[in-house]
Amino acid sequence: MKKKLLNPDRIFVIVVTLLVILLFMIPTGFNDNAYPNSTRAEALVLEVDNSNVYSAGGTVLQGTQVCRVKILQGTFKGEEYEALNRFTGKLEFDKVFTENDRALVVIDFLDNEVQHVNIIDHYRINLELILFGAFVVLLVTFAGWTGIKAIISFILTILMIWKVLIPSLLKGWNPIIVSLAIVVILTICIITLVGGVNRKSLAAILGSFSGSLLTCVLAIVFGKLFKIHGAVLPFSESLLYSGYANLNLTDIFIAGIFIASAGAVMDVAMDISTSIHEIVLNNPKITTKDAIKSGFQIGRAVIGTMTTTLLLAYSGGYVALLMVFMAQGTPVVNILNLRYVSAEILHTIVGSFGLVTVAPFTAILASFLLTETSYVTNIVKDLNNNSKLEGDLKLEH
Repeated sequence: MKKKLLNPDRIFVIVVTLLVILLFMIPTGFNDNAYPNSTRAEALVLEVDNSNVYSAGGTVLQGTQVCRVKILQGTFKGEEYEALNRFTGKLEFDKVFTENDRALVVIDFLDNEVQHVNIIDHYRINLELILFGAFVVLLVTFAGWTGIKAIISFILTILMIWKVLIPSLLKGWNPIIVSLAIVVILTICIITLVGGVNRKSLAAILGSFSGSLLTCVLAIVFGKLFKIHGAVLPFSESLLYSGYANLNLTDIFIAGIFIASAGAVMDVAMDISTSIHEIVLNNPKITTKDAIKSGFQIGRAVIGTMTTTLLLAYSGGYVALLMVFMAQGTPVVNILNLRYVSAEILHTIVGSFGLVTVAPFTAILASFLLTETSYVTNIVKDLNNNSKLEGDLKLEH
């Protein structure tokens, strides 16, 4: 029992779990509600009045939709109010409500008397929780204990971004240094959680570091050469006008490049390290040179699909923009020089550089670490002990 508790893998899981709890509890340093006399709640739409809504052409609407809503939670639960839904003429921001819809509303009050109720959007928290719950069940059912550790790493990543990265950037800290530090911490935690405290994980971590570092350097160099301003990031101008004009959006954009590719880099490093580990387990007599050759072969196969994965991941969000270019007959040279397209090209190619380099680095590191004489001797000893145990069990039966 004591041995199980002192197992390095279990200790690391406990440490990371405590870190997750700590991150969950610490404040971001920024107000969750900038307006003290307002609260948010789920509401049910009872009636809809569209008499002040008119079409501005096609599906674009303008005017104000008046909804009768019933508050479903909070201080004003059970009470009914009229809530306003104003149309701006922009489809990406406007929303249309119908009877029996569930909505997120902002209630402005004074001395516990409701002054105004505004509809923000459709209420989706319950659906998001159902979707996340289904994901957790599927992951744990398929992967068991490893699935639980993967969920811990998933939650850790969310909290590191929300509780550490975002507040640090808003405070004006150097985006590149902060982002690189967070990538390093997450790489160590995620790979060690999933792979355990062993040489296999060490090789994957060191390989990931090499890929992330190269991606960071290339992002800095080519980010400057491409002369792309960080304003290409969605909602970046809104951020500046919210009182954060001192932020360096370009550095934030550059930091986003290697953050975005960090997950794929870890994936490739873990795949190659695990594969070499399995090869050594099945053939402890394999030489370092042969292990490297095998690692390179595996790396080539993995890289071939992963670079396409990055391309599809980045380009998927710009399908509508590409459709506009084709519909308007925009020349290819214009498309390739457009800031938004150049930014995605930079994202994809720089990220792919990291993937290409992480494969050979990890193959070499894993081969040296996993074919080292003392390590192989321990593997052979464990295999012999397991074989002897199996033989004794067969004799007993």
